[in-house]
Amino acid sequence: MTTSQTASPALSARARATFIGTVAILLWASLALLTTWTPSLPALQLTAMTFTLSTLAAMALWSLRGDGVIRHFRLPAKVWALGVSGLFGYHALYFLALKLAPPLEASLINYLWPLLIVVLSALLPGERMRWFHLAGAGLGLLGTVILILGKGEVGFDPRYLAGYAAAFACAFTWSSYSVLSRRFAATPTDAVGAFCAATALLSWLGHAAFETTVWPAAWQEWAAVAALGLGPVGLAFFCWDHGMKRGDIRALGTMAYAAPLMSTLLLILFGQGEASWQVAAACALIVGGALLGTGDLRKKPA
Repeated sequence: MTTSQTASPALSARARATFIGTVAILLWASLALLTTWTPSLPALQLTAMTFTLSTLAAMALWSLRGDGVIRHFRLPAKVWALGVSGLFGYHALYFLALKLAPPLEASLINYLWPLLIVVLSALLPGERMRWFHLAGAGLGLLGTVILILGKGEVGFDPRYLAGYAAAFACAFTWSSYSVLSRRFAATPTDAVGAFCAATALLSWLGHAAFETTVWPAAWQEWAAVAALGLGPVGLAFFCWDHGMKRGDIRALGTMAYAAPLMSTLLLILFGQGEASWQVAAACALIVGGALLGTGDLRKKPA
């Protein structure tokens, strides 16, 4: 059997897993739009409701498969620590950053996480950093900066240092969770359902402590909550876990910069944003960066 014959199935499996990971990016693009359709709901309550829905969906799937629900919660302590810190830790830090710093600056710092994934992935066994990975991620970051700057003036004020620190911790938390998932590749992706359950519980506790409960007043808000819980706050995390464990981490990190771009385009499409030269420039940079950063996926096996 030739080298190409043995390499092709492995490359194909890796490419399929990378494609599944991109589904998460596509779903996350709808997060901002769907969130704008739930204007009356407090942040932690919305998080709790959506993660509760994603947990119930996972449990229903397990039951239909005849797996049993309880066994999916029997996970090692270090797996629990990684999953809960990734899902709940990221969202808690993100909300904290938005509370302590202006949203534009907080968003800009938060979107360092795709670049951090590309950089941190070099620490994994068997992974090799190439110049086009960093260059692609850098173009994506530049496009995101232009996209966010186009929404208003960004001025880093020392008064908001705590918020900036929370935003960076947010980016580092998600990138670390994503990369470290590869070290737990033997853990089934179904474990994400257990992480969603823990995140829902902690979010309900946080909501009870810091917020006043406000239930959706119209069916449209309920529909948006359901869409969030099944899509960007549900299926997306399962797809991302699979992609991180079995796909090309650096390619996914580079392509992740498409999320803020597609999110902006969706907002424009639904009349909640305006087209501009910044959007066009960001589009060119992010798409160009994605093509550059995924160059090794398009190469034929030797």
